[in-house]
Amino acid sequence: MHAASLSSDSIQPTRASGHIPVMLEQVFAFLQPCLGGDILDGTLGGGGHAAALLEAGRGKGRLLGLDRDPHALLVARQRLAPFVGQYITLHANFSQAAAVLREAGWAGVDGLLLDLGFSSLQIEEGGRGFSFLRPGPLDMRMDQSSGQSAADIVNASSEEELYRILREYGEERAARVIARAILQERVQGPITTTTALVKIIERSVRRPARHQRHRVHAATQTFQALRIAVNQELQHLAVFLQEGYTLLRPGGRMVVLSYHSLEDRLVKTAFRRWASACICPPQLQVCACDWEPQVRVLTPKPLTPTGQEVMENTRARSARLRAVERCEGGG
Repeated sequence: MHAASLSSDSIQPTRASGHIPVMLEQVFAFLQPCLGGDILDGTLGGGGHAAALLEAGRGKGRLLGLDRDPHALLVARQRLAPFVGQYITLHANFSQAAAVLREAGWAGVDGLLLDLGFSSLQIEEGGRGFSFLRPGPLDMRMDQSSGQSAADIVNASSEEELYRILREYGEERAARVIARAILQERVQGPITTTTALVKIIERSVRRPARHQRHRVHAATQTFQALRIAVNQELQHLAVFLQEGYTLLRPGGRMVVLSYHSLEDRLVKTAFRRWASACICPPQLQVCACDWEPQVRVLTPKPLTPTGQEVMENTRARSARLRAVERCEGGG
């Protein structure tokens, strides 16, 4: 595995298609030893991280990029055009990474990156329905070729199911009020647009003054909850985190960027489990397993973006970065 030297010029975030990669310098700090080897970008998005990694690799190594959004793949391929022959892009979810690597003939990777946020490309397209600030159909599917849309969930779910989604995935305190208001409104007809849903939320919820001061929109947590439910984001992450470390070669590194406490909690728990020297139930008096630590945790606490980055890219404000390294003897 060949490590490439980095200069400040080589990690300048590009603004192609309005997409700015989050915490790029910190990602480089952890993945630098992997440059020149094989890297898996499980959430390719607009290709910002991938392009920077390939540029710093100076023609050495390969990159396999996955994304469940076909449109994002098209944009990423345009961005990665200067690196022809050095990368492969595939329409797949990162939870399928083990199968994808086998089919591609890759025996593990030296570096692995997951950026769990949805991209600026998706937010800015009103037709995708991700943003409560833009009018459009209430869709929210990252892959619009399959699955339920947000409108399907909003118009078909019971009050209890809506309450569960908003409370569990959005941590929305007013989940009951909003769920009830949705059911009352849809009696008049289906709720099919982002604008219609936002109006329902704004009429039913009165945020405390402290939220108004910090400009937290009343629809923020509801839209987060619906997006997570539509795309089954936590389920896919949980599948990956079962044995995601096995994708790394000895000495390989994994970096995960999460954007809310639900994701970060899953990542933190998995990293600690992988790094544990024993998985026996605590009630056992004597260790009964031969478990060896699989990884070394590189971030005892999650890293956060700098104030300067948040000023330049508000999408980064809630990012949390965690990283691990595969142990040389980890079986």
